[in-house]
Amino acid sequence: MKEAASNINFNELIRDYRMMKKEIERLQRILYGFAIPMRNWGVAQYGIEATLPNGSKGKSQAELRDMDIREQKQIERLEYYQSRVYAIECAGDFLDREILKIVYDCMLSRMTRQQIAEHLEVSRDSVDKLRAEVKAQICTNTTFSKLLILEKTAC
Repeated sequence: MKEAASNINFNELIRDYRMMKKEIERLQRILYGFAIPMRNWGVAQYGIEATLPNGSKGKSQAELRDMDIREQKQIERLEYYQSRVYAIECAGDFLDREILKIVYDCMLSRMTRQQIAEHLEVSRDSVDKLRAEVKAQICTNTTFSKLLILEKTAC
């Protein structure tokens, strides 16, 4: 029974991936006035830029205290979705074969198994086996589980 639950969670992560990306952009526009590219989520600076003072991309502690409950919930949801999207996008790096990486990318693009089969010129049964291998490799990866942070949705 635990195996079925883990597949549901993994499938939900893949299914909700595009929705979460759109919601991240929407929340960033509401909270910050613009969408922040994923590459800039917590990226450290190097060289001379690292020594220069700069303003925070987020809200100061005083602003956070003065925010209403709705804005605080939006920030919490934004951080939650950002961690999920980051984990999902990094998960492809944990796959050991190139064909698995292609299948995973197709899954994130919401391609059906028929579309994946046509793309790879293999049977649908082969696609099912490849998808199962993708899930198995990602769900058994401890780094992926750590990236998800919350045990609730970990594989």
